[in-house]
Amino acid sequence: MRKTAFITGITGQDGSFLAEFLLNKDYQVVGLVSDKHGIGEGNIANFKDRLILEPGDLLDKSSLKKIIDQYQPQEIYNLAGISFVPTGWEKPELTFNVNCLGLARILEIIRKDYPQTKLFQASSAKMFGNPDLDIANEETPLQPKDIYATSKTAAHFLINNFRNHFQLFVCSAIMFNHESERRGIEFVTRKITHGAAQIKLDLTNQLALGNLDSQADWGYAPDYIKAMWLMLQQDQPEDFVLATGELHSIREVCQIAFEALDLDYKKFVKIDKRFYKKDPGRSLTGNSAKAKKVLNWQPKTDFKQMITKMVDYDLNLLKEKK
Repeated sequence: MRKTAFITGITGQDGSFLAEFLLNKDYQVVGLVSDKHGIGEGNIANFKDRLILEPGDLLDKSSLKKIIDQYQPQEIYNLAGISFVPTGWEKPELTFNVNCLGLARILEIIRKDYPQTKLFQASSAKMFGNPDLDIANEETPLQPKDIYATSKTAAHFLINNFRNHFQLFVCSAIMFNHESERRGIEFVTRKITHGAAQIKLDLTNQLALGNLDSQADWGYAPDYIKAMWLMLQQDQPEDFVLATGELHSIREVCQIAFEALDLDYKKFVKIDKRFYKKDPGRSLTGNSAKAKKVLNWQPKTDFKQMITKMVDYDLNLLKEKK
């Protein structure tokens, strides 16, 4: 029997890659699209005709129930959310309502009417805060330091509550930074690759950034999508950390991005104190040993390949617009 998957956040980076991945596995893919909180449909434009898109909102339980009742999906992937940390500080109530209560609404529908449905929740490494260590795994205590991370932590605990108390197949992936050509331009990696491409095409002559020595564990989003799917194919629901285990600096992103365009980043990058984080914390990597062992998962695209792919995409994108 052909499986049906319901994806919230289908037009985002992760949702669009997951939709493609599942279509290639012959799933019927249903996606939630919101007029109020949508980000446009550019990421799914090339395969939109193969999707079922339904209007709704994580803030509106009746709209979620209508979709789940109609399609009765075997798998639900909750990837929608407010993921840009500054937005969490600007709109804390909305951030919590979408990121935590949105999940609670879906869980309630599953618990009451579809207890056999499997659910994946996108959790974030931001939940770890600033632990007194350099590597985090599934056992590392959660100590969120901002509104976004707090909302994600509450949702993560909800998954545990519903799994343990109601015996539902629900699980979370604690994902470290993962980037791609479909990343929003407000995120620093895409800001750099897009900015470098603009400079190459003489559309601008400088790029303003914060601390170039700031580091993160950056992976390639399509690699992480496969792990999401694998988690719902297991016999038992478990949470997993997804990460590369490697740290790279913003300076390295600049070097790779500009070198790919035969440019020297030092001539174009301007340091702007406004982009420095108030509380940068320590640089944390993730230990994905459990995912590698249980899911047989392994990231395939390395850091340089990822940044180069993003630069090529942005260069072609901007050429088309010229």
